[in-house]
Amino acid sequence: MFKRLLIANRGEIACRIMRTCRRLGIETVAVYSQADANSRHVAEADVAIPIGESSASDSYLRADRIMAAALSSGAQAIHPGYGFLSEKLELIDACETNRIVFVGPNRAAIAAMGSKIESKHMARAAGVLCVPGYDEEDQSPERLLKEAQQIGFPLLIKASAGGGGKGMRRVNVEAEFLPMLDMARREALASFGDDRVLLEKYIVNPRHLEVQLMGDRHGGLVHLFERECSIQRRFQKVIEEAPANHLSAEVAERLYESAMRMGRVMNYDNAGTVEFVLDADQGDQPYFLEVNTRLQVEHGVTEMITGIDLVELQLRSAYGEALSISQDTISRSGWAIECRLNAEEPEHDYRASLGTLLAYAEPQRMAGVRIDSGLHASSEVTPYYDSMVAKVIGFGANRAQATAHVQAGLKQLRIEGVLTNAALLLQILTHPAFEDVLTTRFLDQHFPDGPHIQESMRRQH
Repeated sequence: MFKRLLIANRGEIACRIMRTCRRLGIETVAVYSQADANSRHVAEADVAIPIGESSASDSYLRADRIMAAALSSGAQAIHPGYGFLSEKLELIDACETNRIVFVGPNRAAIAAMGSKIESKHMARAAGVLCVPGYDEEDQSPERLLKEAQQIGFPLLIKASAGGGGKGMRRVNVEAEFLPMLDMARREALASFGDDRVLLEKYIVNPRHLEVQLMGDRHGGLVHLFERECSIQRRFQKVIEEAPANHLSAEVAERLYESAMRMGRVMNYDNAGTVEFVLDADQGDQPYFLEVNTRLQVEHGVTEMITGIDLVELQLRSAYGEALSISQDTISRSGWAIECRLNAEEPEHDYRASLGTLLAYAEPQRMAGVRIDSGLHASSEVTPYYDSMVAKVIGFGANRAQATAHVQAGLKQLRIEGVLTNAALLLQILTHPAFEDVLTTRFLDQHFPDGPHIQESMRRQH
């Protein structure tokens, strides 16, 4: 196994990776920007190396500086976490040039899935059903408008190289199409350097489910069941769970089969997630959405129900070991629900809450509660990075128990100095509709103006 690993990331995912490394006896190297000099992931690493200014573009997105840190520290491998450079070819190419192992899938898989257009072509070739739409090479406004008219409205315009909702626009009527197309293209070019788009039929009541894959470099490939990620705000996930509620065994098997087909056609050889949108109005008809060629934020709920450490499997696969598990040995039990805790004020249009913490304390020895956090008592929440500061996961024998445990975790986690979305998360978990079939319209339908919240409740975190 590797003796020293550099983690090209920050915050809670860097700390999460370090936890597995400590158990396996692997030394860890942290990289950090000026804004993160006093952060938890720096404090917990064996070695910490500065890589630049506070902005991500001057630090965590600089593959050259990360590689220089890896070489100077003697790291044998780099784990990219998620976000930043995790799906960027420049880091994997730099690793190959410098004979450092990239903890992730093969280059071809990342390249193919980096384009939503190419990924859909690959999915169709593998016999996987895609959302009706247009994803061909002719990108002229005239052709796109003609295709939009054939698809019908509402529809989605999506940046081919996009993610996280950037370069994505819903178009309700034909008159909006060309202005929305222009906006989506400009945003895509600014965010990804690629203004190509695809068009998709807009599914009115979509469920968002995904299947966790794990492969090795010897042709081994397994799935670790599904996760439900339907509760979202502006295409960003808010609450995830495993297994999915109200999912028939027949549809679940179709998801697993489609995910495995995608994995095989990609020769997939590390952790990855195949995402699907289900049409709740058409008997949960599943359509392929995309493949995320990295560890997912929500990987923890899969770990809780399977008892499998996905980071360990990533490291072992990257080291060249064959999978120690086979499909017939993987089982799941219980239920897990994850809440993304963000430093924000949902009652004020989700504006960021910034500042130095006055206090931070995680609940100790709470049964069925797992906290993945990048905070400690002297942390500072800055404007430079994503607002998510922690993940609170509840696990139990069934969904009701998991819900109760994640609620207890949210209430017991003490954060002072910044405000969070904890109150909104608690209201979602106790809303009667949380027991129904979940769709991505959940927040718009039940919390259109943010939480229904009292000042005293808001200030408890």
